[in-house]
Amino acid sequence: MAKKNEPKEIKRRKNELPSGSYRVQVFDYMDENKKKHYKSFTAPTRREAEFLALQWQNNKEESISDITIYDAVSRYIDSKRGVLSPSTVRGYEAVQRNYFSGKFGATRLKKGLDNTAIQVWVSDISKKVSPKTVRNAHGLLSSTLEMFAPDFRIKTTLPAKKKSNLYTPSDEDIKKLLSYIEGKELEIAVLLAAFGPLRRGEICALTSDDISGNIVSVNKSMVLGADKEWYTKQPKTFGSYREVEFPDFVMQRIRGIEGRIVKATPDQITHRFQRAIKSSGLPAFRFHDLRHYAASIMHVIGVPDQYIMQRGGWQTDNVMKSVYRNIIDIESAKQNKKILKHFESITRNITR
Repeated sequence: MAKKNEPKEIKRRKNELPSGSYRVQVFDYMDENKKKHYKSFTAPTRREAEFLALQWQNNKEESISDITIYDAVSRYIDSKRGVLSPSTVRGYEAVQRNYFSGKFGATRLKKGLDNTAIQVWVSDISKKVSPKTVRNAHGLLSSTLEMFAPDFRIKTTLPAKKKSNLYTPSDEDIKKLLSYIEGKELEIAVLLAAFGPLRRGEICALTSDDISGNIVSVNKSMVLGADKEWYTKQPKTFGSYREVEFPDFVMQRIRGIEGRIVKATPDQITHRFQRAIKSSGLPAFRFHDLRHYAASIMHVIGVPDQYIMQRGGWQTDNVMKSVYRNIIDIESAKQNKKILKHFESITRNITR
């Protein structure tokens, strides 16, 4: 019971604000994390607020029905610029330019889009590019439709995945490469990638402040912005933040360097690496394949998957299991000899 001279609690009606105005919320869209976002409308009366909300909803539906797939993809990309890395945005824009122009890109979301049109589009680009590229383009379309046409359900058949035929360098390849680039800045980059395993962007962003003893703290990456300039940003995923302990022979090459450990950009590392591979007579493989090498070696010597993932900064083991378990040919040959020797001993026992 309220005491004398105390203000009584004012009972408000549904949607009524302390000011006496009314607020109505209308569903706007659902983001990639399945979080719902709403649009708010405030007016002196509830009826006016509801009218504004209905008017906005009708206009939204009308505008969406008039938007093309190409424009919808543009809006989707723009809405993600603040949360995606510049390289990811750049990749989306390239996919848009290459696969969302022409007749399919001009299709209206509400008036012309159906699963037949999408299937024809998928079949057409499948004749020209790899299954992975098709899936990337289809994924961008799917995310766009989830934002701007959430009631539409995609039902398409995508091309079968092709097994990657990547070359994983051997111990002998790594020794030969390190011998050829000894004393050069590229040597440090290779050591960090092959025995880390660090990515190009992580290597180029690494500074002397990130090193304590034999521990290297990975907490940023160098990426190429839309303006073609290089920027140092936080890693894409939480799993990329990690501390990696390196052997002494790697740290000896780094000690005494102030500021950035490797002054080159990621692209410069790639170009120098390709020249070194060609000049040294090694089989063709990419700088990124040094991570394949590191993961394969760790797998061969019996390191559990969760520790391989932690050291390499992989958030899930999907990629690691499909690509990074390419055991080097030499080790595979050793294991095959063990298998054949065992089976031959059984056969000898049987024939006797």
